[in-house]
Amino acid sequence: MSKFFSKFGAVTQSRPSDEDNHKDAPPPVDNEEGTKSSTLSWIKLNGTTGTYYEVRQKKRQIGVTSATFLVFNRMIGTGIFATPSAIFSLSGSVGLSLFIWVAGMLIAAAGLAVYLEFGTAIPRNGGEKNYLEFVYRKPKYLATGLYTGYAVLLGWAGSNSVIFGEYILHAANVEVTRWNQRGVGLACITAAFLIHGTMLKWGLRLQNLLGVIKLLIILLIVVSGWAALGGALKIDKPHNFDNAFSGTTGSAYGVVTALYNVIWSYIGYSNANYALSETKDPVRTLKRAAPLALGSVAILYMFVNIAYFAAVPAEEIISSKRLVAASLFRNIFGTRAERALSVFVALSAFGNVLSVIFSQGRIVQELGREGILPFSRLWASNRPFNAPLAGLFEHWLVSVIIMLAPPPGDAYNFILNVISYPLAIVNVFVAGALVHLYLHRAAWNWNPPISATLPVAVFFLLSNIYLVIAPFIPPSDGQSVYETLPHWLHCVVGFGIIGAGGVYWLVWAVLLPKLGKYRLERQIVVDDIDGWERHVFKRVPK
Repeated sequence: MSKFFSKFGAVTQSRPSDEDNHKDAPPPVDNEEGTKSSTLSWIKLNGTTGTYYEVRQKKRQIGVTSATFLVFNRMIGTGIFATPSAIFSLSGSVGLSLFIWVAGMLIAAAGLAVYLEFGTAIPRNGGEKNYLEFVYRKPKYLATGLYTGYAVLLGWAGSNSVIFGEYILHAANVEVTRWNQRGVGLACITAAFLIHGTMLKWGLRLQNLLGVIKLLIILLIVVSGWAALGGALKIDKPHNFDNAFSGTTGSAYGVVTALYNVIWSYIGYSNANYALSETKDPVRTLKRAAPLALGSVAILYMFVNIAYFAAVPAEEIISSKRLVAASLFRNIFGTRAERALSVFVALSAFGNVLSVIFSQGRIVQELGREGILPFSRLWASNRPFNAPLAGLFEHWLVSVIIMLAPPPGDAYNFILNVISYPLAIVNVFVAGALVHLYLHRAAWNWNPPISATLPVAVFFLLSNIYLVIAPFIPPSDGQSVYETLPHWLHCVVGFGIIGAGGVYWLVWAVLLPKLGKYRLERQIVVDDIDGWERHVFKRVPK
């Protein structure tokens, strides 16, 4: 793995005398030759005054509050509003459904611990890209190439944009069709792209505001559930908690698919890891923000599920599909409240889209800074609005394509699974990397500020191996989440997306250098205007 800081141009080496400055510095890491770097190089830019460190510190605009809402907004999108119907249908009973939510929470908590350890050890933008590169070094650049396919070809923001369209149309009492739903969704994701691409500070403020609104919506649903348990309903009491495990199916396909829906609702616990280069005191901030956000979300999710079962009959939960939250408000407050709630759920989805595109655009930018992508200088740039406009645009484009492609009935579930499944594959290698570091701690000099512990890392590894294998098991009758698509399609597409990154690596890093009789040599350059460093690859003749 390359050094975080390196000499370039006219460089003066010095250590910050201020102890507070030093504590934000990255830990010693391995360089290209595999030797340990015990000191850090601090860079003074050509034509600028002050140290490179001071220039970088000006880029840090994310504090504990914004980092907490980055995670909170990413997790609470539409999952808790749109997936409980499918989870209940696949599990067959209230008891198993709630148990699956607990299992998903435990997997998310283990994942958070793993990502906290890596994030505090390597506090840079890019998330798991850095962790995979750090451990999986041979063949050279293969880990980066595989991750590139995963990061560039997945449209994470597409699913919640679709749900935004569905809930807005439901609130307007307009019949939902394939194209009006996706047209509204297109407007949603385009607005998020333009806000974060041109107004970074206002984008963060809007995310925080929507996070507060989202929290209020969730609390309102929770309190409404308590009222429903007390009998405050406009319908007969559902009695869903009587004989809670009656009807349990327990098929492997049903359980794992339901678990994917829960994990989808928890995706985002690692969201702050993607912007640590822009975070104030990143180690301290991450240690506070991520556990606070996940703990709050886990408690709220369980209360919301209890509210659904307290206010909505089992048959209506299944038939309502992605509008179960609207059914809850109709049964407690009436039709007008149902439509108002639909607007608030749409705002929740918009907050999630803002959070997703914020982080994914920075992953594309980080790949550009690594010199991996074609036209890397374009993807690495923060111009002209001090935001990764090109990276945000790339994610916008892929999300729009994925959003428009699937057939109407299967669109949301396919997008959900085609995103969750490759994440499970990536998490297998992230967890495996941490297990390897634990087993060879002395050789790697691995002593980060936070330790997930070996049992937690192993649990996260085994959980994700199960999530990768189980979806290939054919579903029993009536349990497929798709109306027309094969049950295994998202698995094949997931492997194909990651494999496409492997093909790109094979061409760029292996075949072309052999045919051209050159080797790739990575160098670090620093942008004189925005102060960020990036890598470039020089073709050195053999």
